[in-house]
Amino acid sequence: MTWHLRRLGHEVGRKRVRRLMAIMGLRAIYQKPRTSVPHPEHRKYPYLLRDLVIDRSNQVWCSDITYLPMKRGFLYLVAIMDWFTRKVLSWCLSNTMDAEFCIEALRDALMRYGTPY
Repeated sequence: MTWHLRRLGHEVGRKRVRRLMAIMGLRAIYQKPRTSVPHPEHRKYPYLLRDLVIDRSNQVWCSDITYLPMKRGFLYLVAIMDWFTRKVLSWCLSNTMDAEFCIEALRDALMRYGTPY
């Protein structure tokens, strides 16, 4: 909105536009990520590492998915990490949140580092 008003010749700052939009109850419309909507048939698994002592590398791996806001939409980033060293073993980007890019990152980590033992 600030950019649009400046193009029309109005001298306004970002903070002023934000304050006035909040007073008027105006909000920007943009696509929001849907990362926390579980599938109704998804099973919840028990936590298997509760009493495990992690004392060497390549013993336990973890993965995480996050979204990166872009100018138009989102990119999703998955990373496979080693818990002991906290090293990123593999990562992959996708513009859709499907399982294929996660599997690709896992295959890459398995190919490079072998199976965790």
